[in-house]
Amino acid sequence: MVYTLLAEGFEEVEALTPVDLLRRAGQQVKLVGVTGGTVRGARGIAVVADITMDELDADAADMLILPGGMPGTTNLYADARVTAAVRQCYDAGKYIGAICAAPSVILGGMGLLRGKKAVCYPGMEDGMTGALPQKAACVVDGTIITACGVGGALDFACALVSVLCGEQKAREIAHSVVYHVGE
Repeated sequence: MVYTLLAEGFEEVEALTPVDLLRRAGQQVKLVGVTGGTVRGARGIAVVADITMDELDADAADMLILPGGMPGTTNLYADARVTAAVRQCYDAGKYIGAICAAPSVILGGMGLLRGKKAVCYPGMEDGMTGALPQKAACVVDGTIITACGVGGALDFACALVSVLCGEQKAREIAHSVVYHVGE
């Protein structure tokens, strides 16, 4: 099970692009409403969640996805249920995908990036405490997958598909949406 956590002010492209590609790859993905059953993104787009944060089963998670956007990222980080789920998944060696501000604010704020290669929204690198900041659209370091922002959303989504379904499936999905990674 993949859970994408949504709080008021999330960045729509960063949240929904991975959901779309992962579902195309056959993964079960649930949108989790942290701040309610319907969550409004940073651009005012309302998204109906599949479940609420209280229904999230971290034991069943294969991956958590933390979209960026403001104030969505800070709203996620302020919720103790979110940080508890992130910590539980991290400690269990499950995948955590974070994009834009989320690597800095959430993963960096929790101290989960120490010694790891990571990327975030440009200018927020100081929040990635102990990380080895990279200049890339997306970086995979063990079970942590980070990306730069909206411009890296397809790279991020393809990396998430790759770690869960394999590189061949990621290439198939990229091709099916006419996204030519590395071509």
